[in-house]
Amino acid sequence: MTVDELLRDAVPGLGNGPGYNYAFLDELSKRELRRKTLKAVSIPGHQVPFGSREMPLARGWGTGGLQLSLSLVGPGDTYKAIDQGADASVNAVNMRSLVSRMAEVETTLDARDATIVQTRHRIPEEPLRGDQILVFQVPIPEPLERVEPRISRARRMHAERDYSKMWLFLYESVAKHGEVTVGARYPVVVNGSYLMDPSPIPRWDVPKLHHAPNLALFGAGREKRIYAVPPHTSVEPLEFEDYRFRVESFPRGAHCRRCGSDDTFLDELTDERSGETYFTCSDTSFCDRRLEERR
Repeated sequence: MTVDELLRDAVPGLGNGPGYNYAFLDELSKRELRRKTLKAVSIPGHQVPFGSREMPLARGWGTGGLQLSLSLVGPGDTYKAIDQGADASVNAVNMRSLVSRMAEVETTLDARDATIVQTRHRIPEEPLRGDQILVFQVPIPEPLERVEPRISRARRMHAERDYSKMWLFLYESVAKHGEVTVGARYPVVVNGSYLMDPSPIPRWDVPKLHHAPNLALFGAGREKRIYAVPPHTSVEPLEFEDYRFRVESFPRGAHCRRCGSDDTFLDELTDERSGETYFTCSDTSFCDRRLEERR
């Protein structure tokens, strides 16, 4: 059964007929999501609870980000979905199909053309503009989950700005390995106040959040939390004076086998036939465009 057939079975009257509400969510749900989004934007980095709705996809597959996108999308928008940088993954393809049919908007693979970019685990290599919104699918919104399993205690620590346990966690990493070994979900401080989980993006993408011109929204459907980074807001990774934050490094001379890029985040792959290791750009649409420009 195709995705279109599943959608037809799940949503009677799919299209502009009876039984179908624009952008899938009912108007009261979209209104609540917009209110909570405004609160999240007003308090950068603060997690705002919301009533997460049932969506036509399993929790853990981006329901939080999808609900944010559907609450914001309008007839004049252009939507892009990526999954760890790829446009052709199952998750990204299904997201585009669902939003396109539910909201009847244009979709694109080029980040420059999109007004709403929904992403899982990456920030596009192409710098975003102020008229674009970046929506993150977040699996675990609580940055203190690594060091404090009790939610009530974690909430109190946020209220008191008591992040000593996270500093101790980073110190233990330095003492054991000689450097901070946290990869994805590197903890950051937003607007000099709240500790925030930037979602499982690589460290390579963390500096892109700092004073970015675009609005960044984070939605966790399973955990029922929304938080945000407004445009031109300070987002600083936790670091020690003698052990500074640094992005991932690649082997000397590493470059994308397709487009030749050596200044983008690279995925390491292995050729099944030869067993040779090679690199390609994680952001597939950026790689395709650069490949065309160099031909």
